[in-house]
Amino acid sequence: MQTTIIYDNTVFRNDLQADWGFSALIEINGKKILFDAGASGSILLSNMSQLGIAPEDIDEVFISHAHFDHTGGLSAFLDQNNNVKIWIPPSFRGIKNVKELVEVAYKRELCEGIYSTGELGGIEQSLCIKTDKGIVIITGCSHPRMKDIINAASAFGKIYGIIGGLHGSKPESLKDFNLICATHCTQHKQEIMSLYPKSYVEGGAGKVINIEDDPELRYGEEIQRPDHEK
Repeated sequence: MQTTIIYDNTVFRNDLQADWGFSALIEINGKKILFDAGASGSILLSNMSQLGIAPEDIDEVFISHAHFDHTGGLSAFLDQNNNVKIWIPPSFRGIKNVKELVEVAYKRELCEGIYSTGELGGIEQSLCIKTDKGIVIITGCSHPRMKDIINAASAFGKIYGIIGGLHGSKPESLKDFNLICATHCTQHKQEIMSLYPKSYVEGGAGKVINIEDDPELRYGEEIQRPDHEK
């Protein structure tokens, strides 16, 4: 499993644009899944181009929740490729002219080794990927309680780690994770980083995380922040 962060509040690569929102490319078992679509279509497509990610190569789209910073770029993406299956929570409306649209109300397997927690708290679903090391959770903002996300994801196997926005999640709720990549809206990022230095991985647009890599290769890399956040 490989995750490439396309859209985030910070940048890992200076040739990419930072913006409030989140999107990532998940590559697993020969399938390419676009997780969320950021806030701006122009930034999403520009970052994808810089990363060598062709919209037409995307097989499926997974939308975590309906907030604009996760869906604003979707229309621009679909202008490039509407031949995709889109997995959405029931609270998200208004998508038209796509190959297939599937609402995910409850936790379920989407395809082999790929799962959804289902829409939790009436607002958000998380993507769960089965790897040789365990389940990796991909979150948009973690608006539901982390306890509820973990409980739902645990139905698919032992959890290895989490990547994505963690909003106001309590740092102690992450204590059993081997991988923590806190992005986007995470409020307690510094505390999480301090508590779990061996598990923590800095995010940012352009960051690539390969779950099969030696974990030591993930640590100690310097993030490049946009000028307004320095």
